[in-house]
Amino acid sequence: VQLQASGGGLVQAGNSLRLSCARSGRTLPTYVMGWFRQAPGKEREFVAAGGWSSWSTGGTIYYGESVKGRFTISRDNTNKNTVYLQMSSLKPEDTAVYYCVVKSPASGDHRDPKTYDYWGQGTQVTVSS
Repeated sequence: VQLQASGGGLVQAGNSLRLSCARSGRTLPTYVMGWFRQAPGKEREFVAAGGWSSWSTGGTIYYGESVKGRFTISRDNTNKNTVYLQMSSLKPEDTAVYYCVVKSPASGDHRDPKTYDYWGQGTQVTVSS
């Protein structure tokens, strides 16, 4: 499985940005796909994830506490291979490298980075005050 993240950049506080993650390679019948972030000097932080299947459009959505109400994760249900992270009301503390991730739904707590099998290369998000 390969993950290609895009959409990072520099924005002012209060503005919005949308990240995309395209998945390719092995087909996964069910999976959890989402985002972690890591700021300089800090541990990786769970941002958001969704539990989806390859045959249905619905899913189960999870958010980290620091982004609830501001970020929205969604999947392109046309091809089911792309996940988006819509980030609104951005704050300087949202500045980090954002990583796209994928794992099996059975491999443990979705908030634990160690449970994820596949990681994208990361995209930088910088929010200026």
